[in-house]
Amino acid sequence: MKRVAIITASDSGYSGAREDKSAPVIEEIVQKQGYEVVKKLLLPDDREMLAAAMREIADSGGADLILTTGGTGFSPRDVMPEATLSVAERTVPGIPEAMRAYSMQFTKRAMLSRAAAGIRKKTLIINMPGSPKAVRECLEYIISELDHGLEILLGEAGNCARK
Repeated sequence: MKRVAIITASDSGYSGAREDKSAPVIEEIVQKQGYEVVKKLLLPDDREMLAAAMREIADSGGADLILTTGGTGFSPRDVMPEATLSVAERTVPGIPEAMRAYSMQFTKRAMLSRAAAGIRKKTLIINMPGSPKAVRECLEYIISELDHGLEILLGEAGNCARK
């Protein structure tokens, strides 16, 4: 069973002023796919705190997949992509590119997403949007292919070629 950590970046959520509605959507979708949610964090939009959390999870082998939500827009406090890229050893640009392309069918504002993805050790990190609706659209779109990517990353499969 693949292990997932969910990290929400939200100043207002962290202070208790706003309910995190995106993390429960992520949890629902990954559990339906057979993944185990092993950690959920709600942190402020603080680059170092977010990077430290991702680093700790990946370096300890605590999860195979980290899905983040929030912090991918244009606000000066939106720093999730920078935090992600600061800990990634290898980037995975195709995943956020695919999410943006798919989301463009629903809203042209998808082009404003700065989401990133990368690999640290044996952990895949993917920035999801902040809105529950966009999280559902994007994660449901990519989840089936993540299985294979994680199998390769974890040494359970040999390559990406389809039979």
